[in-house]
Amino acid sequence: MKEELLKKLENVHEAKELMEINDLMGLKTANELQELQSVLQELVNDYVVFKTKKEKYILLKNCPNLKIGRFSANKKGFGFVILDKEDDLYIGADDMNGAIHDDVVLAEITRRGVKREGKIIKVLKRELRTLVGEIVETPNGLAVRLDDDKLNLKLNIIEESFKGCVPGHKVVISLVKEQGKNRYLGKISKIIGHKDDPGIDILSIAYKYNIETEFSLEVENELKDIPSEVFEEELVGRVDLTNEMIFTIDGDHTKDIDDAISLTIEDDLYVLGVHIADVSHYVKENTALGDTAYLRGTSNYLADTVIPMLPHQLSNGICSLNENALRLTLSCVMKIDQKGKVVDYDIFPSYIKSSKKMTYSKVNDLLMRNLIHPGYEAYVPTLLKMNKLAHILRKTKIARGYIDFEIDEAEVIQDETGRAVGIERVVREDGEKLIEDFMIIANETVATHVSNMDLPFIYRVHGEPNTEKITDFVNLVKQLGYHLKTRLVDMSPKTMQKILKELKDKPEFEILSAMLLRSMKKAIYSKENIGHFGLASRNYTHFTSPIRRFPDLTVHRLLKKYFVSKDFSMATIAYLETNLITIAEHSSEKELNAQNAERDVTDMKMAEYMESHIGEEYDGIISSVTSFGMFIQLENLVEGLVHIRTLKGDYYNYVPEMVSLVGKSTKKVYRIGDTVHVKCVNASKQTSMIDFELVMGEKKDGDKE
Repeated sequence: MKEELLKKLENVHEAKELMEINDLMGLKTANELQELQSVLQELVNDYVVFKTKKEKYILLKNCPNLKIGRFSANKKGFGFVILDKEDDLYIGADDMNGAIHDDVVLAEITRRGVKREGKIIKVLKRELRTLVGEIVETPNGLAVRLDDDKLNLKLNIIEESFKGCVPGHKVVISLVKEQGKNRYLGKISKIIGHKDDPGIDILSIAYKYNIETEFSLEVENELKDIPSEVFEEELVGRVDLTNEMIFTIDGDHTKDIDDAISLTIEDDLYVLGVHIADVSHYVKENTALGDTAYLRGTSNYLADTVIPMLPHQLSNGICSLNENALRLTLSCVMKIDQKGKVVDYDIFPSYIKSSKKMTYSKVNDLLMRNLIHPGYEAYVPTLLKMNKLAHILRKTKIARGYIDFEIDEAEVIQDETGRAVGIERVVREDGEKLIEDFMIIANETVATHVSNMDLPFIYRVHGEPNTEKITDFVNLVKQLGYHLKTRLVDMSPKTMQKILKELKDKPEFEILSAMLLRSMKKAIYSKENIGHFGLASRNYTHFTSPIRRFPDLTVHRLLKKYFVSKDFSMATIAYLETNLITIAEHSSEKELNAQNAERDVTDMKMAEYMESHIGEEYDGIISSVTSFGMFIQLENLVEGLVHIRTLKGDYYNYVPEMVSLVGKSTKKVYRIGDTVHVKCVNASKQTSMIDFELVMGEKKDGDKE
């Protein structure tokens, strides 16, 4: 009956009562009606059919304004419904309807535009399992204060689980059962540490996102069989590259080194070697190590804390391409012409011995400032040739449509106690770009190789943006007083390039570039290859970081399965067709978790830093405007809120179509991109919030040409 029912409902665009659907199906008996009711309920439970408050039914896909997704709460008081293959839906603080972070919700679109807005109609599924909080003393004894003060939950903690806890302890609470709407019975399952101890603040955020910080006993037992050096018998069947000049370039403090590079010139062709740690040799499928790598999905880099996907014995030891250490690798060696085209390549198991652990800072000194550090002298000619090739590759990427949003990131500087003492912009120079360009060409080459053979694979994909979203962005730019010549005749990468080029010289470029990026879809992992829009690449994967990303480890396993073991059996192909879908979805989810945790740690550390700067004044730029105020971004990327109630001299209204605050009497406008002078009036590490006030209501208008 289910298939027939779905066919009948395909053309129904108005919700119908049970008996109307019964008549539509032509059912005659009470038993048939009972079965229909059961099937409808099953479809409602599976979120295929929507049941209205008046007990009418309609296919969800026939309701364009109704969407099901996962709710992602933001510390600023609003949130987003994350939708599959669609742009996220903004949810204001008053429209959450009791939803909390990670709930599966039904939402209604209430406004379309640069920022699609909606409201949550119903919480469909709550997958809340653990919470993080702080032990506090109350008149009735010890209690838990949740870290997320926006969670409207009532907790009853099992008394015995407070054993060993003292005020100030950060703890993990496991939810035992739901006792009513937003009421839960819970128990303290782990003491993370005291809130004043170094690093506990970061670990608390990790636990919030269910990021595992410790390895299981089973993993520890398997590590006993992991060697500390490569044995002679492991080199059989591999290409010996130990006599080649191969080296690594990483950050000053990087310890998990998974990529090395080499370059020679043959017949006017660049022969670029990208040599990646063969993690799959040590981390096998159906082992505790393999399972934990899958479950973690990625390493997490939270300020100066690294929570690795693999134990340090692997990530910093036998798998890391350390200087002068014999290591097993998978190599992608490409012959590239003077126009940046790969004319030939080979992908094969190998072993190397990196001759130098270089750092970005010292390589940048050479490439950007002609300053040669001791120990780098012998590598100067090769590095200069590499930089020339990197510029050729980048020029080629840009010519085909590669989009560079030029968005800087913030780096938190901490003292020995773990307290934030500085916030700096991360400056990317030729060294960082060189490695990025080399890794991209290797990833494309590997993806193209497998794609041409039409074998099951895991790709890194980025879909085309929604035309409506880009049109709304262009209209917003017009509201700011700029006329763009670029016509939206298509949604090609080159169109995005042209828009960014026109905005490049505007004072608000950084803010507008970030807004355009948010108007586009997120890159994800997928078994289906739809290409990578942002890179303007037909075939792309992640091959170059198997120490810290599970998809890369999966790619290595697939390359070995296909091209070393020559396993093309029907059973293997059938298994991978299904299994890779699960791996891609799980990896995308874990990546999003890692990004959210990184964002929360950065926000928390920024607030901690600003706690020491209350009362100080700064110039900033309006980065976003909401119904409750505007967020100001400082030069060091610290962002704080000017609440609407603190604006003096007038009553201000939020005008969504202008993304602006407008004075009711004075008609004074505060909009995205305006520069303002602010004072820091409050900052709280606990809430990760920073409050600014305008100094005498000052606003510095930029010239609009």
